Amino acid sequence: MTETDEILNLTVPDELAGKRLDQALAELVADQSRAQLQQWIRDGRVLVGGKALKQRERMQGGELLEVRVPPPAPVDDWQPQALELEIVHEDDDILVLNKPAGLVVHPGAGNQAGTLLNALIAHHPPLATLARAGIVHRLDKDTTGLMVVSKTERSRLSLVEQLQERSVSREYLAVVNGLMVAGGTVDEAIGRHPRDRVRMAVVHHGGKPAITHFRVEKKFRAHTLVRASLETGRTHQIRVHMAHIQHPLVGDSVYGGRLKLPKSCSEALATQLRQFKRQALHACKLSLIHPGTGETLSWQVELPMDMVALIAALREDVRQ
Repeated sequence: MTETDEILNLTVPDELAGKRLDQALAELVADQSRAQLQQWIRDGRVLVGGKALKQRERMQGGELLEVRVPPPAPVDDWQPQALELEIVHEDDDILVLNKPAGLVVHPGAGNQAGTLLNALIAHHPPLATLARAGIVHRLDKDTTGLMVVSKTERSRLSLVEQLQERSVSREYLAVVNGLMVAGGTVDEAIGRHPRDRVRMAVVHHGGKPAITHFRVEKKFRAHTLVRASLETGRTHQIRVHMAHIQHPLVGDSVYGGRLKLPKSCSEALATQLRQFKRQALHACKLSLIHPGTGETLSWQVELPMDMVALIAALREDVRQ
C-alpha cells in the first residue's frame, strides 16, 4: 500500500447479506474483474474497521468496507492482448465494434489486462500512441452493443467534439421492471452517490446535466421493453435514470436491488429472470458524422442472445 492509493469507502447493502466478500465486492465495483478484486483481497486491500478480510467471509449487510485501490500503471505499460472483437466497420479513421457483455472497456487501477483497450492495440498497434487508445466513449462492463473508436488524432478530436455537441446519436434497448404507461424524458442531473462513491445517483447539487429520452417498444405482464436515446453521456446514465423513475433495469443489482419475481409468472420466465445476471441494456444503434468524409453514417446491431431469450420468455409468459 502506498500514499497514491485511491480509497473507496463502500457500504454493503442488506440485499447482499449472505454473499461472500468477493461476490459482494463484484456487485459494488462493477468496473473491475472478479479476479482483480480477489487479488486486492489477498493483498490486504479490503478492510473493515482497519482489519483485512478474507474473500470467503460472509457479509451480514451494513458493513463499511475500505478498499485501497492501487494507482493505474503508466500508459507505457499497456500491453496488447489478442482478444476476439466483433468489428462492424473499419476504415483509416474509425473503427466501430459490437462489444460483448463482460468486457471492461479501459484498464483501471490494478486492472491492466483483458480489456477492450488491450485488444484494440493488439488489433491496430498505432492506437497505443493515442489518448485512451482512441476510445472516446464507454459502455459499462456488462452493457453490450456499438462503440466507435478513433484511429487517428484528427478523428479523435472530431469525435470528441461531436460528443460534446451532441451530434453523435446513440440508441439503446433495455428491459425494465414494471409496466410503463408511455414514453417520456428524464432530465435530472447525475453525480456521485453522496454515501457510496462507486455508484452514481440523481443529485440536485453538484451533478452534471443528464437527459434521457425513452419510448415504449413492448409491454409485457410486469416488464417493459424500452428504447432510450441519450442527449448526454453520463456514467450509468440510463441505469440511474430508469431507477429514478421506479423502473430499474432487469438484472441491475447495483441500481435495481434484489430480484422480485412477478406474481403468477411462468417457471420459464422465473428461470430467465434468475439467470439474467447483468443489466438488460444493449446499445443497438449508433450514428455520427465521419471525421474524414463528413458523411453521416449509421450502424445497427441485433440484440445479444441472452436478451433475445429474456424477451422471448416475457412474450410467452403473456400468452399463458
